[in-house]
Amino acid sequence: MQTAYSNSGQVIDWIEYHAATKPNARALVDLASDRTFTYAQTHERIAKAAGMLKAHGIERGDRVAFLCLNTTDVFELIFACWRIGAVCLALNFRLTPPEMIYILNDSETSLVLVDEPFHGMIAAAGPACPSVKHWVKTNGLGGDSEYERGLAGATPVHDMVPTGYEDMALLMYSSGTTGNPKGVIITHGMIEFTNSAAGRVGESSPDRVSLNNMPLFHIGGLQVTGLPSLWIGGCCVVMRIFDVDKTMAAIDDAGLNIDTLFMVPAAFNAMRAHPDIESIDFSRIQIALAGGETVPEPLSHFWLTKGLVIQEGYGMTETCAAGTTLRKEDIPHRIGSAGRPLSHSRIKVVGEDGAEVPRGEPGEILFKGASVTPGYWRNPEANAKSFTEDGWFRSGDIGRMDADGYVYIEDRVKDMYISGGENVYPAEIEGLLYEMPQFAELSVIGVPHEKWGETGCVVAVFKEGESASLADVLAHLDGRLARYKLPMHLHEVSELPRGGSGKVLKYQLRESVGKVIAG
Repeated sequence: MQTAYSNSGQVIDWIEYHAATKPNARALVDLASDRTFTYAQTHERIAKAAGMLKAHGIERGDRVAFLCLNTTDVFELIFACWRIGAVCLALNFRLTPPEMIYILNDSETSLVLVDEPFHGMIAAAGPACPSVKHWVKTNGLGGDSEYERGLAGATPVHDMVPTGYEDMALLMYSSGTTGNPKGVIITHGMIEFTNSAAGRVGESSPDRVSLNNMPLFHIGGLQVTGLPSLWIGGCCVVMRIFDVDKTMAAIDDAGLNIDTLFMVPAAFNAMRAHPDIESIDFSRIQIALAGGETVPEPLSHFWLTKGLVIQEGYGMTETCAAGTTLRKEDIPHRIGSAGRPLSHSRIKVVGEDGAEVPRGEPGEILFKGASVTPGYWRNPEANAKSFTEDGWFRSGDIGRMDADGYVYIEDRVKDMYISGGENVYPAEIEGLLYEMPQFAELSVIGVPHEKWGETGCVVAVFKEGESASLADVLAHLDGRLARYKLPMHLHEVSELPRGGSGKVLKYQLRESVGKVIAG
């Protein structure tokens, strides 16, 4: 699936605009390499990156991917793609070669920018990805690299091709509960309206300085603070990867003047446990957003004592991270809620019959609005399952909405659990473990974990006379799944609880097994 080219030209090049109106303002700061780029400098580097892409034969609609730790190179590549009408594909660097190969082939990606820690992926995946004609190496730090040499020798492209709101901007793959991952189409309009909605919440201003220490391959890391900061004319401070010591130091640095954060609850929890917590100056932080999973209420209350008002939000890749946000004025009395819908998001909660349930009752959360994806990449079957006949997107998440329109998340994508901010879908793990001859039946659930929020537990019924250890399970999964998907527990039961339809009642397992593991 690919959206049609529009000649309406509604989309503007944010970087070009800010380079003309505030050329000497900071746009990007790369902490790892100690590089700072003004909007004028960023405009020129993007122009050269766009020229490099054209020199490699990239045309309108082609897919260009990045496999990188956080670096300002990623932002340059994204805007370079948009300048020539290409689509940027974000690759999760935690995936294994087989997972990466599937995504590159399904998307028919033409070029991949590969950061130094992942150069080995070229040899592992390259021969199996015939559509990828160019693997461009970078070190992510501005030193000598194929990427920097490509920029130096490129003919700059300063003008953005005519682009409409319905044109594709990004492609992000979201693992499904069954089968292969699905490519989520993110249009320029989705990004524009999401940024507009976010700008109406909190103290967003052209002086905004956001710390970007969550992975930029995630919609949260990229879209909650990163792209909105550049859209409004602010500055993105880019951290290579989340590091609690460096995060605390960056927040405490008056020269950086960071005033906006987005992190998963596990990161806020890591900062809470930091030995220097009492000496760090948090007074400059005006916006502190959290998402990816529900924020524990005690964590929110702790940060209030430090002057940080944690605003929980709820969104998905399919909604460009938009959905709901808890406003500052709703805290502390609304802590526990994910807030009310943003200005361009419509939300309703429905029962199994598809009818809206009364306020306060749980049901599936449905989305509609300008921030919702038009569909999945070349996947009509997934589109048919994910959208109602009248155009509402089925989130798969269970929640409730109170009388005042505040949304509360009850369960995340039914069987999914979240480990360290990463979505983990049990069906993928279960499918591989059923290859092991020892198991009669099994189910994978998420159980509480102090550091990661949740981690995996295999609940198994063994065949008579058979047994297996957790080490056996991990050996079977080695190299086939990203590390964050690997279970940390194996629990034996005599039978799995099932409902009338024969489905395993995972909520019962989470209640019973979770208590056993927690001790």
